[in-house]
Amino acid sequence: MITTVVFDLDDTLYDEIDYCHSAFRAVARFLGKVAPTACYDDVFACLWRHFTAGNRTRTFDAALKELGIPCDESRIAQLVEVYRNHRPDIELPADSRTMLDALQSRYTLALLTDGFLPAQKLKVAALGIESRFRAIVYTEELGRSFWKPSSAGFERLAQTLGTAPDRMAYVADNESKDFIAPNRLGMLTIQVVRPRGLHADPGDRPDAAAALRTARIEDLPSLLVRY
Repeated sequence: MITTVVFDLDDTLYDEIDYCHSAFRAVARFLGKVAPTACYDDVFACLWRHFTAGNRTRTFDAALKELGIPCDESRIAQLVEVYRNHRPDIELPADSRTMLDALQSRYTLALLTDGFLPAQKLKVAALGIESRFRAIVYTEELGRSFWKPSSAGFERLAQTLGTAPDRMAYVADNESKDFIAPNRLGMLTIQVVRPRGLHADPGDRPDAAAALRTARIEDLPSLLVRY
């Protein structure tokens, strides 16, 4: 019987692309202040065009080169810091709010998320969800080597909550890394496929797939009651 439901954050409880949109706006505002030739609207439009076209790793380099804004390692480091440290303009979607409301009285809820600090904590604060979870594990606090697919964060949660893994479910989105460790530990795994998700590639390992899959996060209560 499942007694504890653990959630991933990005592209599970909200659409990560909304965070990216907020972050690139913060970067565009910053460049508008420090680069004399930078116009906020032009900078944001260029950044967003490169990102949505699929450039997820060299977005700043490509956009600044196109805009003719001087760019070196120091400037890129500044932009990365602005991106990760801005206060995000994001909201908890209604489907996630409805689902969490339905689960809170029946299950212990927890959160486990990869990602750089303080960005992940700022997301949680902006979404207003911290109080909904009995425990939160930011795997960055354990060390980058303990990001998923490491099992360390899941084992920490099981120990903190005093719950056996076979009584826990993990709800996440990214098949390439999210479900490998909880599958190995015997947790029930559920993949949420959000229409605007950024991580649609299938996993390349036989143990990467979730046991269950849904495109509607509000259906979780009816899925979990079977277990």
